[in-house]
Amino acid sequence: MFKKNPNIVTRVIDEETILLPIVRTASEMNCIYTLNKSAARVWELINGKRTLKEIKARIKEEFSGTQEEIDKKFKDLISELDKIHALKLEPKSKIGTKG
Repeated sequence: MFKKNPNIVTRVIDEETILLPIVRTASEMNCIYTLNKSAARVWELINGKRTLKEIKARIKEEFSGTQEEIDKKFKDLISELDKIHALKLEPKSKIGTKG
């Protein structure tokens, strides 16, 4: 499961979702990311509790497209969010393990 990186600020401006990395100085800022409606919904659903499979199922219910199209776009989005360090892998629960 993934959760949002707390060093990424999300803002919705004029119905557009923007991801902005938190930086110390303006010289460190090199990108502002904008999300389309379906990508913004995926971002909204990422909470460290839902699996990617659960999120993708919700997207398939809420948006139109073939399964192949949604699968590809979902995979590409998660890959891109990971690439820009917008996601953090949530450690698996250690329930039932010793140590």
